[in-house]
Amino acid sequence: MLLLGVNIDHAATLRQARYRQAGTTVGGNIEPDPVALALLCEQAGADGITVHLREDRRHIQDRDVLRLRECLGTRLNLEMACTPAMTGFAMDVGPESVCLVPESREEITTEGGLDVVKHRDKVARVTDAMNAAGIKTSLFIDADEHQIALAAKLQAPWIELHTGAYANARPGPDRAAELKRLTLGAAQAQALGLIVNAGHGINYINIPEVRTIPHLHELNIGHSILSRALFTGLPEAVREMKSRMNP
Repeated sequence: MLLLGVNIDHAATLRQARYRQAGTTVGGNIEPDPVALALLCEQAGADGITVHLREDRRHIQDRDVLRLRECLGTRLNLEMACTPAMTGFAMDVGPESVCLVPESREEITTEGGLDVVKHRDKVARVTDAMNAAGIKTSLFIDADEHQIALAAKLQAPWIELHTGAYANARPGPDRAAELKRLTLGAAQAQALGLIVNAGHGINYINIPEVRTIPHLHELNIGHSILSRALFTGLPEAVREMKSRMNP
Protein backbone atom coordinates (compact mmCIF):
# COMPACT_ATOMS: atom_id res chain seq x y z
CA MET A 1 0.00 0.00 0.00
CA LEU A 2 1.34 3.41 -1.01
CA LEU A 3 0.75 6.03 1.66
CA LEU A 4 -0.65 9.47 0.81
CA GLY A 5 0.57 12.67 2.37
CA VAL A 6 -1.62 15.63 1.39
CA ASN A 7 0.08 19.00 1.07
CA ILE A 8 -2.36 21.77 2.08
CA ASP A 9 -0.12 24.79 1.33
CA HIS A 10 -2.36 26.14 -1.40
CA ALA A 11 -5.38 26.27 0.87
CA ALA A 12 -3.35 28.82 2.80
CA THR A 13 -2.37 30.52 -0.48
CA LEU A 14 -6.06 31.21 -1.10
CA ARG A 15 -6.57 32.54 2.42
CA GLN A 16 -3.52 34.81 2.27
CA ALA A 17 -4.63 36.27 -1.07
CA ARG A 18 -7.51 37.97 0.74
CA TYR A 19 -6.53 38.08 4.43
CA ARG A 20 -2.77 38.56 4.51
CA GLN A 21 -3.15 41.77 6.54
CA ALA A 22 -5.79 40.45 8.92
CA GLY A 23 -3.36 39.82 11.75
CA THR A 24 -4.75 36.33 12.40
CA THR A 25 -5.17 33.09 10.48
CA VAL A 26 -8.61 31.82 11.52
CA GLY A 27 -11.99 32.98 12.83
CA GLY A 28 -14.60 35.48 11.73
CA ASN A 29 -14.59 36.06 7.99
CA ILE A 30 -11.15 34.51 7.45
CA GLU A 31 -11.31 31.50 5.15
CA PRO A 32 -10.43 28.88 4.14
CA ASP A 33 -8.89 27.33 7.23
CA PRO A 34 -6.07 24.96 6.20
CA VAL A 35 -6.35 23.09 9.49
CA ALA A 36 -10.01 22.29 8.89
CA LEU A 37 -9.10 21.06 5.40
CA ALA A 38 -6.34 18.90 6.88
CA LEU A 39 -8.82 17.21 9.18
CA LEU A 40 -11.14 16.53 6.23
CA CYS A 41 -8.20 14.94 4.41
CA GLU A 42 -7.52 12.71 7.38
CA GLN A 43 -11.16 11.63 7.58
CA ALA A 44 -11.08 10.76 3.87
CA GLY A 45 -8.05 8.50 4.31
CA ALA A 46 -4.93 10.67 4.06
CA ASP A 47 -2.03 9.07 5.92
CA GLY A 48 -0.38 12.37 6.79
CA ILE A 49 -0.42 16.13 6.22
CA THR A 50 2.45 18.09 4.69
CA VAL A 51 3.01 21.84 4.99
CA HIS A 52 5.88 24.06 3.90
CA LEU A 53 6.58 26.93 6.27
CA ARG A 54 8.50 29.28 4.00
CA GLU A 55 10.87 32.03 5.05
CA ASP A 56 8.61 34.66 3.47
CA ARG A 57 5.45 33.11 4.99
CA ARG A 58 3.65 33.38 1.65
CA HIS A 59 1.05 30.74 2.56
CA ILE A 60 1.39 28.57 5.67
CA GLN A 61 1.90 30.57 8.87
CA ASP A 62 3.54 29.60 12.16
CA ARG A 63 0.16 29.39 13.88
CA ASP A 64 -1.11 26.95 11.24
CA VAL A 65 1.73 24.56 12.06
CA LEU A 66 1.13 24.85 15.80
CA ARG A 67 -2.59 24.16 15.39
CA LEU A 68 -1.88 21.18 13.14
CA ARG A 69 0.49 19.77 15.75
CA GLU A 70 -2.38 19.89 18.28
CA CYS A 71 -5.16 18.60 16.00
CA LEU A 72 -3.81 15.93 13.67
CA GLY A 73 -4.47 12.29 14.36
CA THR A 74 -2.07 11.05 11.67
CA ARG A 75 1.35 12.59 10.97
CA LEU A 76 2.65 16.10 10.46
CA ASN A 77 5.40 16.45 7.85
CA LEU A 78 7.04 19.88 7.91
CA GLU A 79 8.85 20.98 4.76
CA MET A 80 11.57 23.47 5.63
CA ALA A 81 14.75 25.15 4.52
CA CYS A 82 18.11 24.26 6.14
CA THR A 83 18.32 27.36 8.34
CA PRO A 84 18.96 27.75 12.08
CA ALA A 85 15.61 29.50 12.51
CA MET A 86 13.64 26.69 10.89
CA THR A 87 15.65 24.08 12.77
CA GLY A 88 14.75 25.73 16.06
CA PHE A 89 11.09 26.01 15.09
CA ALA A 90 10.92 22.34 14.13
CA MET A 91 12.57 21.30 17.38
CA ASP A 92 9.98 23.30 19.33
CA VAL A 93 7.00 21.95 17.38
CA GLY A 94 8.13 18.32 17.18
CA PRO A 95 6.54 17.07 13.93
CA GLU A 96 6.80 13.38 13.14
CA SER A 97 9.03 14.23 10.19
CA VAL A 98 10.68 17.11 8.37
CA CYS A 99 11.52 17.30 4.69
CA LEU A 100 14.51 19.49 3.86
CA VAL A 101 13.91 21.42 0.63
CA PRO A 102 15.62 24.18 -1.35
CA GLU A 103 13.93 27.53 -1.08
CA SER A 104 13.91 30.63 -3.27
CA ARG A 105 11.69 33.67 -2.89
CA GLU A 106 11.40 34.00 -6.66
CA GLU A 107 9.87 30.56 -7.23
CA ILE A 108 6.12 29.93 -7.24
CA THR A 109 6.61 26.46 -5.77
CA THR A 110 9.67 24.36 -4.96
CA GLU A 111 11.54 23.76 -8.22
CA GLY A 112 14.23 21.10 -8.26
CA GLY A 113 15.76 19.01 -5.54
CA LEU A 114 17.98 20.07 -2.68
CA ASP A 115 21.68 20.00 -3.64
CA VAL A 116 22.93 17.90 -0.73
CA VAL A 117 26.44 17.69 -2.21
CA LYS A 118 26.82 21.48 -2.38
CA HIS A 119 25.20 22.12 1.00
CA ARG A 120 26.55 19.06 2.80
CA ASP A 121 27.47 20.82 6.04
CA LYS A 122 24.11 22.60 6.39
CA VAL A 123 22.16 19.44 5.64
CA ALA A 124 24.29 17.41 8.03
CA ARG A 125 23.71 19.85 10.91
CA VAL A 126 19.94 19.77 10.49
CA THR A 127 19.80 16.01 9.96
CA ASP A 128 21.91 15.36 13.06
CA ALA A 129 19.72 17.68 15.14
CA MET A 130 16.52 16.00 13.98
CA ASN A 131 17.89 12.49 14.49
CA ALA A 132 18.87 13.44 18.04
CA ALA A 133 15.34 14.77 18.66
CA GLY A 134 13.66 11.65 17.27
CA ILE A 135 12.27 13.50 14.25
CA LYS A 136 12.62 11.64 10.97
CA THR A 137 14.39 13.62 8.25
CA SER A 138 13.61 13.33 4.56
CA LEU A 139 15.78 14.97 1.90
CA PHE A 140 13.93 16.27 -1.16
CA ILE A 141 16.40 15.43 -3.91
CA ASP A 142 16.66 14.67 -7.59
CA ALA A 143 17.19 11.05 -8.62
CA ASP A 144 20.94 11.57 -8.90
CA GLU A 145 23.31 8.85 -7.73
CA HIS A 146 25.63 11.27 -5.91
CA GLN A 147 22.78 13.00 -4.05
CA ILE A 148 21.27 9.66 -3.03
CA ALA A 149 24.60 8.21 -1.89
CA LEU A 150 25.34 11.26 0.26
CA ALA A 151 21.83 11.20 1.76
CA ALA A 152 22.58 7.71 3.03
CA LYS A 153 26.00 8.76 4.37
CA LEU A 154 24.41 11.63 6.29
CA GLN A 155 22.03 9.10 7.90
CA ALA A 156 18.84 10.71 6.70
CA PRO A 157 16.38 7.81 7.06
CA TRP A 158 14.13 9.00 4.19
CA ILE A 159 14.48 10.67 0.83
CA GLU A 160 11.74 12.20 -1.30
CA LEU A 161 12.48 11.92 -5.00
CA HIS A 162 11.65 15.08 -6.92
CA THR A 163 9.23 14.01 -9.66
CA GLY A 164 8.80 17.46 -11.19
CA ALA A 165 11.09 16.88 -14.18
CA TYR A 166 9.14 13.71 -14.99
CA ALA A 167 5.76 15.44 -14.59
CA ASN A 168 6.80 18.37 -16.80
CA ALA A 169 8.39 16.25 -19.54
CA ARG A 170 6.55 15.73 -22.82
CA PRO A 171 5.00 12.27 -23.23
CA GLY A 172 7.33 10.05 -25.20
CA PRO A 173 11.11 9.58 -24.99
CA ASP A 174 11.69 12.53 -22.65
CA ARG A 175 9.20 11.35 -20.06
CA ALA A 176 10.36 7.74 -20.41
CA ALA A 177 13.93 8.85 -19.69
CA GLU A 178 12.83 10.71 -16.56
CA LEU A 179 10.82 7.69 -15.39
CA LYS A 180 13.87 5.47 -15.88
CA ARG A 181 15.98 7.90 -13.87
CA LEU A 182 13.48 7.80 -11.01
CA THR A 183 13.34 4.00 -11.19
CA LEU A 184 17.12 3.68 -10.98
CA GLY A 185 17.27 6.24 -8.18
CA ALA A 186 14.63 4.44 -6.14
CA ALA A 187 16.46 1.13 -6.56
CA GLN A 188 19.76 2.70 -5.46
CA ALA A 189 18.13 4.33 -2.43
CA GLN A 190 16.44 1.12 -1.34
CA ALA A 191 19.72 -0.78 -1.65
CA LEU A 192 21.34 1.81 0.65
CA GLY A 193 18.63 1.31 3.27
CA LEU A 194 16.69 4.53 2.60
CA ILE A 195 12.91 4.79 2.70
CA VAL A 196 11.80 6.22 -0.63
CA ASN A 197 9.04 8.82 -0.96
CA ALA A 198 8.20 10.94 -4.00
CA GLY A 199 6.48 14.20 -4.76
CA HIS A 200 5.97 17.22 -7.03
CA GLY A 201 3.70 17.34 -10.06
CA ILE A 202 1.99 14.01 -9.35
CA ASN A 203 -1.63 14.09 -10.50
CA TYR A 204 -4.62 11.93 -11.41
CA ILE A 205 -3.30 11.38 -14.95
CA ASN A 206 0.29 10.36 -14.28
CA ILE A 207 -0.27 8.43 -11.05
CA PRO A 208 -0.67 5.02 -12.80
CA GLU A 209 2.84 5.41 -14.19
CA VAL A 210 4.33 6.98 -11.06
CA ARG A 211 3.19 4.05 -8.96
CA THR A 212 5.32 1.70 -11.08
CA ILE A 213 8.48 3.25 -9.61
CA PRO A 214 9.80 0.53 -7.30
CA HIS A 215 10.16 0.69 -3.52
CA LEU A 216 7.93 3.75 -3.03
CA HIS A 217 6.61 4.24 0.50
CA GLU A 218 4.67 7.52 0.37
CA LEU A 219 3.61 10.12 -2.19
CA ASN A 220 3.19 13.76 -1.17
CA ILE A 221 0.57 15.45 -3.33
CA GLY A 222 -1.06 18.84 -2.93
CA HIS A 223 -1.93 21.02 -5.90
CA SER A 224 -3.67 18.31 -7.92
CA ILE A 225 -5.84 17.16 -5.00
CA LEU A 226 -6.89 20.69 -4.04
CA SER A 227 -7.64 21.47 -7.69
CA ARG A 228 -9.80 18.35 -8.05
CA ALA A 229 -11.56 19.25 -4.81
CA LEU A 230 -12.99 22.38 -6.45
CA PHE A 231 -15.11 20.05 -8.59
CA THR A 232 -15.69 17.00 -6.40
CA GLY A 233 -15.18 18.18 -2.84
CA LEU A 234 -12.08 17.44 -0.79
CA PRO A 235 -13.03 14.03 0.69
CA GLU A 236 -13.82 12.59 -2.74
CA ALA A 237 -10.61 14.07 -4.21
CA VAL A 238 -8.54 12.37 -1.50
CA ARG A 239 -10.38 9.06 -1.83
CA GLU A 240 -9.99 9.06 -5.61
CA MET A 241 -6.26 9.71 -5.42
CA LYS A 242 -5.78 6.93 -2.89
CA SER A 243 -7.75 4.51 -5.07
CA ARG A 244 -5.59 5.38 -8.10
CA MET A 245 -2.45 4.97 -6.02
CA ASN A 246 -3.58 1.55 -4.82
CA PRO A 247 -5.92 0.07 -7.46
